[in-house]
Amino acid sequence: MNTLSYERGTRSTALINQTIGDYFDAIANRLNEHAAVISRHEGIRLTYGELRQQSDDLAAGLLASGLEPGDRIGIWSHTNIAWLLMQLATAKAGLILVNINPAYRRAELEHALNLVGCKAIVTMVQYRSSEYLNMLRELGKSRLPKLETIWWIDESGAPDEAGAQRFSSLFDHAAAGRTLLDDVRPTVRPDDAVNIQFTSGTTGLPKAATLSHRNILNNGYFVGECMKLTQMDRVCVPVPMYHCFGMVMGNLASLTHGSTIVYPSARFDAEAVLEAVQAERCTALLGVPTMFIAALNHPRFAAFDKRTLRTGIMAGSPCPIEIMRRVVDEMHLSEITIAYGMTETSPVSCQSMTDTPLDKRVTTVGQVLPHLEVKIVDQVTGETVNRGQAGELCTRGYSVMLGYWNQDDRTKEAIDAKGWMHTGDLATMDTAGYVNIVGRIKDMVIRGGENLYPREIEEFLYTCPGVLDVQVVGVPDKHYGEELCAWIVSTPGAMLDEGIVREFCQQRIAHYKVPKYIRFVDAFPTTVTGKIQKYLIRQIMSDELGLQDQQTA
Repeated sequence: MNTLSYERGTRSTALINQTIGDYFDAIANRLNEHAAVISRHEGIRLTYGELRQQSDDLAAGLLASGLEPGDRIGIWSHTNIAWLLMQLATAKAGLILVNINPAYRRAELEHALNLVGCKAIVTMVQYRSSEYLNMLRELGKSRLPKLETIWWIDESGAPDEAGAQRFSSLFDHAAAGRTLLDDVRPTVRPDDAVNIQFTSGTTGLPKAATLSHRNILNNGYFVGECMKLTQMDRVCVPVPMYHCFGMVMGNLASLTHGSTIVYPSARFDAEAVLEAVQAERCTALLGVPTMFIAALNHPRFAAFDKRTLRTGIMAGSPCPIEIMRRVVDEMHLSEITIAYGMTETSPVSCQSMTDTPLDKRVTTVGQVLPHLEVKIVDQVTGETVNRGQAGELCTRGYSVMLGYWNQDDRTKEAIDAKGWMHTGDLATMDTAGYVNIVGRIKDMVIRGGENLYPREIEEFLYTCPGVLDVQVVGVPDKHYGEELCAWIVSTPGAMLDEGIVREFCQQRIAHYKVPKYIRFVDAFPTTVTGKIQKYLIRQIMSDELGLQDQQTA
């Protein structure tokens, strides 16, 4: 038996050696009348045949506009049909789709568009307080010298917008671009760049991870295989499209299996998700833990019929064990899977299966996916550690990105000379190859020489009656170097205070694992995708406690 923390995925199913456009068209030709996508908030339903035709028309229109293969075109929008059409059309036209985070403001937008040299962008006019088109106008040509064209996602009867063209006008030029598309399609290759996604950038400006057809098409396919998706499945996708979770694990996992995609709303809304599951008889549901928590605790949760649910994915951040058990029991997701990955790996490296034993599904992120390798290495020596020992998780294979756009130095920092992507995540691997994410290397707390993993303490605090959600971070301390701080969201109506939490900890965990600071909050700072921003919690607590300048004694 291999005693080192290394596993290689099965190769019994061959990798897909096609472009996204060619693979999708083959499925669409076979399932012409089958429902491909339902956008409930837009009232739009498209069959596979209709989605194929509209994506062809859009691809031809984009080429007729003057865009050429290899050009970068941004998409700045919440979830809608236009997003999915852009994903397919750009792949067919040999263009590179650049995902822009809807939360970006002018400085971030300027950085993103200029870093990758976007020639055009498709955008919403506005959403709530965010005026996307106005931000682009304010930046102007002087700040965005390479941006030539703006298309705005229009609605019936909407007035024209100065300085921008209607998105719908692209379809009017389909006939003019048909010959161009016919010429381009045979030249597009599986290893060509098709998508650029910006990493979180919690320490510095976001980097632009460049992904190929081979990267995301295969990853979407194998993610769908883990859920055992078929054309009988209806997949509820409440996660945003600008991130790999939505566009790969949602869209591509569904389309590669002939499943039906269901968009419940433009942005996550727990009630809209529950309504969509019931009305469309969804069999699969995707989300980050905070989304499942919101659904489980919705006041009308019990009123919705969720019995059609079977499988899905919980990913994006570590899954609390107690929440996972509730999802299985109360949402009927008996075959839900856990997935782990990162933008730079397309994104999934490890995932559980529908038949993975429940104890493994609630305590690990599954096993390595087909055609990939994972290993866990010592952070100092780089040597592969023994099973059960914590170290940095590294992955290698078809899923590893082409690199960071225009940032070769940053690419070399992330991907070593042997092709291993260094994730920055701390993990362990058991004797059966199941991987457990202990935490981020940067999140590990060193208290008086003791290595403390916030994930372990969070899992313990979840078992405290009245704790709905919890996040643990390290804050500076002049004596121990760092001390633990817990932010807790209480269950509605729970009579919980700091004394009760400390009493619960006594005799149950080691004294040095009991958080020195405990705060009760209504919510945690999160990204648009629902990822907890622990660095902000650390910053807020350090400011509140006046710990910014403290150094180890």
